[in-house]
Amino acid sequence: MVENNFLNIAIKAKEASKKTAVLDSEIKNQALIAMAKALELNKASIFEANQKDLEEASVLLQNGELSKSLFNRLKLDDNKMRDMIQGIVDISKLDDPIGKTLLVRELDEGLILKKITCPIGVLGIIFEARPDVISQISALALKSSNVVILKGGKEAINTNKAIMNIIQEAISKIDGLPANIITQVFTRDDVAEMLKCDKHIDLIIPRGGNSLVKYIKENTKIPVLGHADGICHLFIDKSADFDKALNIAIDSKTQYPSACNSIETLLIHKDFPKYSKLLDNLRNAGIELVSNPESWHIEYSDKILSYKLVDSVEDAVMHINTYSSGHTDGIITEDKISADYFLSAVDSAGVYHNVSTRFADGFRYGFGAEVGISTNKTHARGPVGLEGLTIYKYTLEGNGQIVKDYVDGKKKFTHKDIV
Repeated sequence: MVENNFLNIAIKAKEASKKTAVLDSEIKNQALIAMAKALELNKASIFEANQKDLEEASVLLQNGELSKSLFNRLKLDDNKMRDMIQGIVDISKLDDPIGKTLLVRELDEGLILKKITCPIGVLGIIFEARPDVISQISALALKSSNVVILKGGKEAINTNKAIMNIIQEAISKIDGLPANIITQVFTRDDVAEMLKCDKHIDLIIPRGGNSLVKYIKENTKIPVLGHADGICHLFIDKSADFDKALNIAIDSKTQYPSACNSIETLLIHKDFPKYSKLLDNLRNAGIELVSNPESWHIEYSDKILSYKLVDSVEDAVMHINTYSSGHTDGIITEDKISADYFLSAVDSAGVYHNVSTRFADGFRYGFGAEVGISTNKTHARGPVGLEGLTIYKYTLEGNGQIVKDYVDGKKKFTHKDIV
């Protein structure tokens, strides 16, 4: 039965998580380097598997069974492969996020409280297309001493299997690395069973469209980290430099239109002197402009851009805080007062000044990679790298102290921070 199969996977993952929690940094880094080298050596077979997925997906695309944005995310090219492998290498060079002391406080003489980072445990990852997600999340999970169960979309099944087989083969040769720390499942039934496994899975991270994320949030007791929509905005203030505004707007919309950090709405100050020229140049760049959208909450994932004239930076912020999905929003301005107001007032995970929204990415932030981008306001926000895959515990060391002595007034707390 599918339930028993998945339950066994989840149980083994939970058991493995107890061992990975105390893994030595050197072992983890050896495994990461082995993963990167294996992927580099086997690029041809990965591209071959990806080509098979693309051929099958193109039929679904033509029949209207697959969206263009999903098809675009499916393709692995040399650039994606290079970044995928380099991301693993970069992660191996980062400091181990586990076992870091965040606080040392003397509660009383000889009674020491510490706050120490530790792994979350078992991660359940459900994603559509984007086969490079497997290596990114596997590497981040390994470095942060977490265990991961991945479920990719059927449209990338051949690529996903090829990458996973290479990764599992590479890390199986590392002495001291527990088994079952990176596993993959394939069916819809597996997803349903994963969402029920609150005793064995500690965090679900969905990477996909709004419907996928909404379904997951509504059908599990397990905490969910991620974002449903990528409704990103760019505001062109009246003092904006024209060339900056044009180049950043084009990059934010066209560099990768199906990405969740590409802009869907352009707000322009009514007193920006060259707004007509700006719009003409955006059209010449192949962008379809929509001045009266049916909704300001549309994620086009294509070279389509809603736009609107606003009276002030305050109006722009009000619009953004009303319609943004809280992902990434930016301002183009030469006015420091406007910039500072925008940066502090916009309620999003990423708020930018004079740069493209496409920078909202764990690799570009120097995290090596990301498990996804979170619009949550608890635990982790924005591109989630190693830090977002850790939690913390409190340790308390003493020498026979009891609470009764403090309640009775025999002893008093000092509450003195040591670090």
